[in-house]
Amino acid sequence: MKMNLAAILRVAVRALNRNKLRTALTMLGIIIGVGAVIAMVSIGQGAQAMVQDQINGMGSNMMMIMPGNIFFGGASLGAGAASTLTEEDVQAMVREIPTIAAASPVVRASGQFVFGNQNWFAQIQGANEKFPLIRNWNVERGEFFTDLDVRSADRVVVLGKTVADKLFAGIDPVGQMIRIRNLPFRVIGVLAPKGQSMVGQDQDDTAVVPYTTVQKKLLAQQIPSIHQAMLSSVSAQASAVTEKQVSELLRQRHKIQPGQTDDFLVRSLTDVAQASAQVTTLMTVLLGSIAAISLMLGWPTLVSALSVLISFAFATAIGIFFGYYPAHKAAALDPIDALRYE
Repeated sequence: MKMNLAAILRVAVRALNRNKLRTALTMLGIIIGVGAVIAMVSIGQGAQAMVQDQINGMGSNMMMIMPGNIFFGGASLGAGAASTLTEEDVQAMVREIPTIAAASPVVRASGQFVFGNQNWFAQIQGANEKFPLIRNWNVERGEFFTDLDVRSADRVVVLGKTVADKLFAGIDPVGQMIRIRNLPFRVIGVLAPKGQSMVGQDQDDTAVVPYTTVQKKLLAQQIPSIHQAMLSSVSAQASAVTEKQVSELLRQRHKIQPGQTDDFLVRSLTDVAQASAQVTTLMTVLLGSIAAISLMLGWPTLVSALSVLISFAFATAIGIFFGYYPAHKAAALDPIDALRYE
């Protein structure tokens, strides 16, 4: 067996030496195939990893619960227009659904922020003390507000990095007094930078205050209401169960009869992640023809051992085919024609 293998190798080497053009073309096929497939798989995996990082940055197994649609004068006002969610709904979810790690009411506003002769217009997120856990968003300087701040509707604020930079260039914001909608607020912290979202929005151009403060001080609501709720599941695997139990609980609390439409919407980042995975898988298939250009333009890449193995097997098959096919074709010819063909 060893002699046969050695003889086969000697014959193969001699054949390669005699057919240098075919050998070069076969090697070129393998090299191009390996490079193209590695690029295709790696770019797809890199894009998928980038999207997943963006989704993880939005929150830890996060879900959003929004009020449903309402009609006014026969016209739909769109999802979120109804006022069907309450603080009690959020409390009931935390109390009765064990797969929820944390939950918070959300009340949104916007306004002018003023410090000295500096001012900046920014979005305001009203939430409770669980905001950093749910959104997976750490405080870089200072501290976040507490449950006592929420229950007391204190005028304290945690600034996003962009807002802090615009108002406090070269100054430590923590402990400073600013005005929001002409009301005094004390800066107690600055959030760690998040950067842009998947849609290009500056996530750091925001500020977080207790939701009760937004209700009572900034919006002056006579009957406190919430715009939506956000929650974090204990794990990604538990997200589907959590979503189902949230829907069942809210239907029960809102007295929605079988067959009737929900007056709320539940949106899970797990759904977004699955949709993104499908898109990037399709993109991986389509990127083969533009892999080299994509690499030159700086697409994110993630070369894994699996992609190298798959690409090597696939490309080797291509190379062997382009080496075998001309030889097989020549073998079928008359010997003299075959020599002329070579």
